[in-house]
Amino acid sequence: MSERQAPVDPAATAIQDLYPEEFAWCYGCGRRNSEGHRLKSYWDGDRTVARFTPQPYHLAVPGFVSGGLLASLVDCHATGTASAAADRAAGHPYGVGPLPRFVTASLRVEYLRPTPLGPELVLYGRAVSLSERKVTVEVSLHAGETQTVRGEVLCALLPASMAEHSAPGRAEPDPAGRRS
Repeated sequence: MSERQAPVDPAATAIQDLYPEEFAWCYGCGRRNSEGHRLKSYWDGDRTVARFTPQPYHLAVPGFVSGGLLASLVDCHATGTASAAADRAAGHPYGVGPLPRFVTASLRVEYLRPTPLGPELVLYGRAVSLSERKVTVEVSLHAGETQTVRGEVLCALLPASMAEHSAPGRAEPDPAGRRS
């Protein structure tokens, strides 16, 4: 993705699609992980938005979505928001070059009410503080018109120790855990 030269429409190009190829394996949002959720986050003015429709196998108890899935969605939407917000704060045109990759340093999730299985879930994210290496993001998750989850995520720029595992020339991970 680093060969992108012209800015792209931030409302039409997913944040996660601008991650470098070697960092696009996340289970929750990685475009290269065929087994994952492949969450896609987009700019919507000064906030980000993502949509996800849980499947019947995402249930906790009949009729309701698993809290673990909800936490994963909050987490991935927040790290995407952090990447895009840091890039925007640096003054870079959206889509020119890959976005910086952030990972979760701290995740706080509040379950405000049970999240029903069935409706599309909508997540909204907003970067509330930015520093050189960290971004704090607030996320709200809605089922229909009802907010069911609130999260606050401290996102940290990908540490060099993690980046080394994705260096060019290394074997690509198999997200399904199969051995070659």
